[in-house]
Amino acid sequence: MGVVLGVDSSTQSTKVELRRADDGALLGAGRAPHPPTGTGRSEADPEAWWAALGQATAGALADADVDRGDVRALAVAGQQHGMVALDAAGVPVHPAKLWNDTESAPQARALVELQGAPWWATRCGSVPVASFTVTKLAWLAATHPDVVASLATVVLPHDWLTGRLCGQRVTDRGDASGTGWWSPRTGGWVPDALGAALAVGYEGAAARAEAGEGPSPDPARWPHPEDLAGRLPRVLGPTEAAGAVTAEAAAALGLPGTAVVGPGTGDNMAAALGVALAPGDVAVSIGTSGTVYAVADAPTADPSGAVAGFADATGRHLPLVCTLNATQVTDAVARLLGVDHERLDALALAADPGADGLVLVPYLAGERTPDRPDATGTLTGLRTDVGREQLARAAVEGVVCGLLDGLDALAAAGVPTDAGRLVLVGGGSRSGAYRRVLADLTGRPVTVPAGDEHVAIGAAVQAAATLTGASPAELASAWGLGGGDVVEPELDPDRAAEVRAAYAAARG
Repeated sequence: MGVVLGVDSSTQSTKVELRRADDGALLGAGRAPHPPTGTGRSEADPEAWWAALGQATAGALADADVDRGDVRALAVAGQQHGMVALDAAGVPVHPAKLWNDTESAPQARALVELQGAPWWATRCGSVPVASFTVTKLAWLAATHPDVVASLATVVLPHDWLTGRLCGQRVTDRGDASGTGWWSPRTGGWVPDALGAALAVGYEGAAARAEAGEGPSPDPARWPHPEDLAGRLPRVLGPTEAAGAVTAEAAAALGLPGTAVVGPGTGDNMAAALGVALAPGDVAVSIGTSGTVYAVADAPTADPSGAVAGFADATGRHLPLVCTLNATQVTDAVARLLGVDHERLDALALAADPGADGLVLVPYLAGERTPDRPDATGTLTGLRTDVGREQLARAAVEGVVCGLLDGLDALAAAGVPTDAGRLVLVGGGSRSGAYRRVLADLTGRPVTVPAGDEHVAIGAAVQAAATLTGASPAELASAWGLGGGDVVEPELDPDRAAEVRAAYAAARG
């Protein structure tokens, strides 16, 4: 049957897994870091992703006892929302803006004011916040109007890597649904959303020029929204091949030129494949950011903006709530306390639920849900007897409570959230404190699937589906995905409600 390669190109690194296509057995893995990004302005050179992919692939091949010619298919899962703006020759006209870049917060507000939140939710499935690609295009037009004159198209990080692999400009419905200019309801691009981004950008550029802060915009040189929509990537089906690896890419990565490239997808969509998420299940992902999402048969349109109405990588939908602050919060507290992650975990578990009244609202990097890009973290309930254990516990509870607000938002939007499993994934899933607090505050058993790299596993599932024609769900079952440790709740439900109420009061 051969070997498939799954790629997770995230904010911080690229991870690659080699798996057997028939049973999903892990054969080898590799990893390579990305250059660090900033807070507020978070940008990257896409070439760094390509270099990391080469290093991680070489590591996986060296780790696996397989012939390189056995690699039959691969697929790339990438960080959502990033903007890679290209000219007609396919060269980036500006460093790629990443999902956690918040410079476009003013443009996000202007886009919502221009069209109204219900318009965005109905037409594009989501209300723009600073994370979304559409806001980044508006920012580029407002701050770099001359650059927009050379703009030919915009692609997402996974699209750019897929293009380097096979020479085709393609995307998938899952990642496309995070741009803010594609409709999960109709399955097509929304030129009016592109037009709104350029209109907001023009107003911003004109105001900057009047204030002497930049050149005057010349929209006559800018792409027309309809033309720009026509040059966006082709949206592939869930198992449709993007093409074969080019000779150049094969030589760079040490892969056979016959290997098939899958459509790829966004990281959250791939993680859903990697844990065999089914309708009725809910996944909580605790990584650099935090997400709560579920598989649904119908698209979601939430005018409040809390729930992003994404599509998934199977033909269904993936309503999702994202928070910017997750493990980076506990990383920061560990640094302040001078301990490693294992010690922080032990400290948090040693404290009583509720951390003796200490509450951390963890908006250390601003926040996306709720939409507070300029917010900072707050610590309330400090007393003279506060200890390291309470601070560690408050950090974990603050992250989890923020995510549970997202779970409530999914339910309020009509998404079934209590009929299936509650699944914990991401780097935070290795933490006993995160596992315990999530189970206790939800009052539900928490499944922690086996394996660490669920995004890379999901990409490998998609690669195998592209190769064989089987559905991702069939393959996930054949590979035995989704099972793992189960953490049962232990906390009294009334006490759990008190912890969440204290967090809600501090959040305001």
